[in-house]
Amino acid sequence: MKPIRYTIVPKQPAAHLFEVTVTVADTDPAGQRFMLPVWIPGSYMVREFARNIVTLRAFNDAGRKVRVEKTDKHTWQAAPVKGALTLRYEVYAWDLSVRAAHLDDTTGFFNGTSVFLSPLGHEEAPCVVDIQKPDGAAYRGWRVATALPEARGTRRYGFGEYRAQNYDELIDHPVTLGEFELATFNAHGVPHDVVIAGRVIALDMARLCADLKRICEAQIALFEPKSRKAPVDRYVFMTQAVTEGYGGLEHRASTALICNRADLPVQGREALTEGYRTYLGLCSHEYFHTWNVKRIKPAVFAPYDLAVENYTSLLWLFEGFTSYYDDLILVRSGLISQDDYLGMLGKVMGGVLRGSGRTKQSVAESSFDAWVKYYRQDENAPNAIVSYYTKGSLVALSFDLAIRAQTSHRKSLDDVMRLLWQRFGRDFYRGKPVGVEEGEIEALFTEATGVALGELFAQAVHGTRDLPLETLLAPFGVAVAPEPDKNGKPSLGARVRGGADCTLAAVHEGSAAQKAGLSAGDVLIALDGLRVTGSNLDALLARYQPGAKVEVHAFRRDELRTAQLRLDGPEVSRYKLTADDKRPAARKARERWLAG
Repeated sequence: MKPIRYTIVPKQPAAHLFEVTVTVADTDPAGQRFMLPVWIPGSYMVREFARNIVTLRAFNDAGRKVRVEKTDKHTWQAAPVKGALTLRYEVYAWDLSVRAAHLDDTTGFFNGTSVFLSPLGHEEAPCVVDIQKPDGAAYRGWRVATALPEARGTRRYGFGEYRAQNYDELIDHPVTLGEFELATFNAHGVPHDVVIAGRVIALDMARLCADLKRICEAQIALFEPKSRKAPVDRYVFMTQAVTEGYGGLEHRASTALICNRADLPVQGREALTEGYRTYLGLCSHEYFHTWNVKRIKPAVFAPYDLAVENYTSLLWLFEGFTSYYDDLILVRSGLISQDDYLGMLGKVMGGVLRGSGRTKQSVAESSFDAWVKYYRQDENAPNAIVSYYTKGSLVALSFDLAIRAQTSHRKSLDDVMRLLWQRFGRDFYRGKPVGVEEGEIEALFTEATGVALGELFAQAVHGTRDLPLETLLAPFGVAVAPEPDKNGKPSLGARVRGGADCTLAAVHEGSAAQKAGLSAGDVLIALDGLRVTGSNLDALLARYQPGAKVEVHAFRRDELRTAQLRLDGPEVSRYKLTADDKRPAARKARERWLAG
């Protein structure tokens, strides 16, 4: 097949418009059709990227206009032509996230799923994309950051032509444009670039690279303990630093991240802040996806169908297990202490056990319904759904502890991940890709470890009872206890939205607030006649004892309501995990678990 040629230029940064062209040399004789994906892999929600195409025109190789019409929400068809066909279109880019495209006069970013139309029938054709610099002296210092391979004549981080083997590879390499901080470190011989866009003061890039190196080398060694061979020839961490933001999206040789600029390390400050620890955990999570979901995939993702939802009940494995390993790698690589890790684990447990949705939805069901529930959460989400990320991480923990206990540490969850890698991931982009079928996971666990998880597997994956974490952690010398609010103050059983007003964001099932008839969206204005705001609610509640009766006044829309409620006990926001060093066997088991 002849290459598909693209150009993309930040045509009007102030108007947030990219201009894109796509040229097809050998078009469909019946009229070439083009499609823009409706979702981006790794973010399981239909996002309708085609809505951001502002104008679109088609031309033949003589420059004459060709009729083109839209046939559905994300597909266009051009009239038949002899010779080449070019589509020129504008894309509105004002989504400062990791999922779509963003452009202004300070920076640019795009995922291929948001900007590159796919000529149907040419999905396996090689692609060449010419990334051009915007006009004007103000953009003289702009560069290009991407893991896309450079075409001949293009310098790394320069504007010019980049290449991809096919459309799937083209859209799996996000691009950052602008001025940015840049550094490189090697992890087991493979260069890893760190790109930080956005204004950051006194960034300690040396520390960041050193910490990321430890994370990356620990993960490479997990999957390839003998060869220490990374699955990529080069990797790029791309971060957009903002005032408030958090998120990441994995790609085959890079990740797009967004974080609070205050979370990045600062020169001269050696303390590991909670924000920086969270950022490192995010980097660890997305890097682990280089193996788990970018190469080890559910069968339904091999290949993706980007025109419709791709349903799988396995996201608990691909996102949940990644969420387990992201923080575990931090302690294994020496970046956090054992106590830090147990504290983080207790926080995850508290988050899962706080919502009653866990008693209604299994992690397999949560995975399948990601498209319509997890990614479209409303005020009732805590009462209706469970996260395949957080509970999925506890499922992974349960399996790891059970396998280690039953095999005296001869086997672990690491062996399961290595088997998945060897069988499904290592050669995924060589030859015909093969994904993991829905019904073969439990047998793979047994094959990798010799352990039949049986009832634990059925209950953890398909059931809704709470996981037996206290029992599973006991042989490792870890005690579990609920950790109520430190001040012992009672609770309404509702989550409050930040701001000047005291607005209920969610009301927990069976709580004092729900029993009193309060609902999400209600604005509390008084407690026993005293004014309530978003900042003084905790102080007011601290004056009461659990079980006390209070009178609440609230607005629902523009109607004043009065309710009597009996306050709940202190909220349990996390669990306290305590390591017992008095039992040598348990201490040794814990050390072997956390050391890998």
